[in-house]
Amino acid sequence: MNLELRIVLIAASFFATAYALRKIRKAQLNIDDALYWIFFSVLLLVMSIFPVIPYFLSKWIGIESPSNFVFLFMIFMLLVKLFTSSIELSIQKRRLNNLIQKIAIINHELQSEKSEKDKK
Repeated sequence: MNLELRIVLIAASFFATAYALRKIRKAQLNIDDALYWIFFSVLLLVMSIFPVIPYFLSKWIGIESPSNFVFLFMIFMLLVKLFTSSIELSIQKRRLNNLIQKIAIINHELQSEKSEKDKK
């Protein structure tokens, strides 16, 4: 892994952590989500400071270049986050649909009570 890539990874790690912390302060990011990004940044930082780790893992997995391992690792971590976000989104859609149905039932009951009172 060349020096330029290591410097870019270190800078990206610091910027990602600072950006996540800034979004937490502005209440635009949940702490759970921010922890994921901070953890991801720390892993990139560790791999860029200690290039022995990507060298060892790339040889162990059978990837020719440690930089390819780093990019593959980043893609894998982003896919994991995308999958978990998709699951959370599906759960929220289901909850929203249930809430809409409950509100519709309550509105229907209120309207039918109101129409019964109007008839009397």
